[in-house]
Amino acid sequence: MNNVVNLDYTSRIPIYEQIVNQIERYVALGILKPGEQIASIRDMAISLGINPNTVKKAYSILETKKIIQMYSTKGTFIADHVDIVVEEKIKDLKQQISFLIKELEDLGYTKEKLKKDLF
Repeated sequence: MNNVVNLDYTSRIPIYEQIVNQIERYVALGILKPGEQIASIRDMAISLGINPNTVKKAYSILETKKIIQMYSTKGTFIADHVDIVVEEKIKDLKQQISFLIKELEDLGYTKEKLKKDLF
């Protein structure tokens, strides 16, 4: 599998978090499909020029979120049930948007103005 992760080394977002976010995004967009093999921890670290422990941390988070499954003898794969994960990601993003809208309203920015500015 080609490396699908591109890092922004100038970003304030930690590298492991960038890896998690990008893999989640590619799964949500269907770029990475259920059952598809992704780079091993070692291969990902080499291709990105980073410490393997950073990739291991990202993969551990992705495994906890049930986005990937790691098998010691086979490799690392996108989980078969990612549709549930995608739904959770959408739910999370909607909550973030609601929070941001609330912050804008607290600053006197109306929903009507927001609609006009965004659409």
